[in-house]
Amino acid sequence: MKELIKLFISFAKVGALTFGGGYAMLPMLEKEIVEKNSWVTGEELMDYYAIGQCTPGVIAVNTATFIGQKNKGIIGGIVATLGVIVPSIVIITIVAACISNFSDLPAVKNAFAGVRVSVCILILNAVIKLWKTSVVDKPTLIIFIGVFIGSVFTNLSPILFILITAIAGVVIKNMEVNGE
Repeated sequence: MKELIKLFISFAKVGALTFGGGYAMLPMLEKEIVEKNSWVTGEELMDYYAIGQCTPGVIAVNTATFIGQKNKGIIGGIVATLGVIVPSIVIITIVAACISNFSDLPAVKNAFAGVRVSVCILILNAVIKLWKTSVVDKPTLIIFIGVFIGSVFTNLSPILFILITAIAGVVIKNMEVNGE
């Protein structure tokens, strides 16, 4: 029971203290889940992030579910998921009740503009960390460039990019193993 409470509190901190969605949560998830509690490795977290992006739903919720389930089974997945969403539900309810009264105030508009800038930096930080652990050789650099160009110049679904790059990863690794 203690571990489940710890799981809930850890994910509640992540859910309550990060803004900007799943990518912005990555630095805090790394600190809380990887460094502080050692529930997963940094590489496993990146894998869960990738899977979380491919599956229906919110990346942070999917990632919490995967990590909770890995550590404490189905109940762990449920507890971690509740931990990450409960703070958001409470905060959104409070903000929704108050925002219509204050949304036109210049200070509120300026605060939101500042938060957007901060979120951009958090997402950039997540991209840099992902880059360091993902683009590790020429084949992964080529995959990165291909997906970057494809995503900038086409409207293809991210799922299609993920499927294509998963196949490319398998093919490339098999070629390396076979010495080609």
